[in-house]
Amino acid sequence: MSQKIYVLDTNVLLHDPQALTSFEDSIVGIPVMVLEELDQIKKEPSERGRNAREVVRKLDALREHGSLTSGIKLPNGSVIKILFAPTKDKRPDVLLKDTDDNTILMTAWALKEKGDTVIFTSKDINARVKADVLGIQSEDYLKGRVAEYDIYKGWRRFEVPSVQLTKNVPPEIVELAKEGEFEINEFALVQSNGNPFNNKLFRYLGEQRFKEVHDPHLKWPIYPKNPQQLMTLDLLLDPEIQMVCLVGPAGTGKTFLALVAGLQQVLVEDLYRKILISRPVIPLGPDIGYLPGDIQEKLHSWMQPMYDNMSIIVHSAESRKHLENVYVEHGKKKFHKGKKYKKPSREGLSSLDDMIFSGKISLEAITYMRGRSIPYQYILIDEVQNLTPHEVKTIITRVGEGSKIILSGDPYQIDSPYLDFQSNGLVVSSNAFKGQKIFGTVFLETTERSELSRLAGELL
Repeated sequence: MSQKIYVLDTNVLLHDPQALTSFEDSIVGIPVMVLEELDQIKKEPSERGRNAREVVRKLDALREHGSLTSGIKLPNGSVIKILFAPTKDKRPDVLLKDTDDNTILMTAWALKEKGDTVIFTSKDINARVKADVLGIQSEDYLKGRVAEYDIYKGWRRFEVPSVQLTKNVPPEIVELAKEGEFEINEFALVQSNGNPFNNKLFRYLGEQRFKEVHDPHLKWPIYPKNPQQLMTLDLLLDPEIQMVCLVGPAGTGKTFLALVAGLQQVLVEDLYRKILISRPVIPLGPDIGYLPGDIQEKLHSWMQPMYDNMSIIVHSAESRKHLENVYVEHGKKKFHKGKKYKKPSREGLSSLDDMIFSGKISLEAITYMRGRSIPYQYILIDEVQNLTPHEVKTIITRVGEGSKIILSGDPYQIDSPYLDFQSNGLVVSSNAFKGQKIFGTVFLETTERSELSRLAGELL
């Protein structure tokens, strides 16, 4: 009798060790060549190595319940089996080259030739194409994936008659809230018909309650340039929100705003002890090899975007044009526009290196986050689109009492070869946490870096 068998590629298990138990009421086949590849990868001091070790441990634990060759039934109704490849002389022409990938595909092909219903599951696009050439049904591993049209943006735009904007809360969004159409901490950008500049911004607090959002009062002359940046600052500066996801293309201000809000809450409001900044060490192009120096010196190159953003913040705080029409206090004397005065101080802002030296900011490698507990800190993880959902889970579970974590990234610029828009940790986490009282997300869509940056995002 024909059996339905899911044959898993190595990359599926490296992406999600729980894939072993993700196929209910089916046979889950693990080619023996997959075990060989896991054996090589388990030595790596990386997330891939950790996942490989976890899979091997799970398979070893299953041996107590029977034979992996005959198949071991799991509580969810699935059966785990180790599959063996046929002899090389029976290979089809397309698999003549002796490679590990071809051996795995040949295992699936042999089952199909026996009459079984085989579904080859792989995150390798080329392997899926070759499976199709062999007449084998193939698919991507879809657990935890978010379709692009299903991505949670954290806000919605509404057009209403201008008269509705004269009310405290426009009746249209109140009615939608009664129907359960809003997630908690989701924003409503309400615009007048035909005039998008006549608008109001609201955040839904639950139980049909909305809060109107206004420009925040920052110590430095830095202001949101568009409604999405205003939404971002509203979430970042709210101490009740413990986790924020900032999603959007390059140049929309994600990292900049996260740093500004962190400096405000650490240096001015004293809500957190310090800012902890981390990001994946995945190069854009070919790696240049080992970097010299201690860990802080090595991290300097990876953290250069933070230095760039910090320079912009300091420049904005020092800029004289923002102070031309106000009194400026310097020492014990006050000076007014038109009178000679010395250059004002940075109002508590110094360089990133100075803040690192003083303990107000720390730069840390994600590699060393596992096992930690991080209390009373403002945690910024940048470029999260290059992390797997499991890696993001590991980081979030490090957040201790009194801390806040911000996950920032651009799902359209993924450098990891094992992730895409639908499966990266940033998008998956944002969709998973929506509706939670302590969580908020914003999809920023307007590039503010430069006209050239905006055009590059649209044309390239």
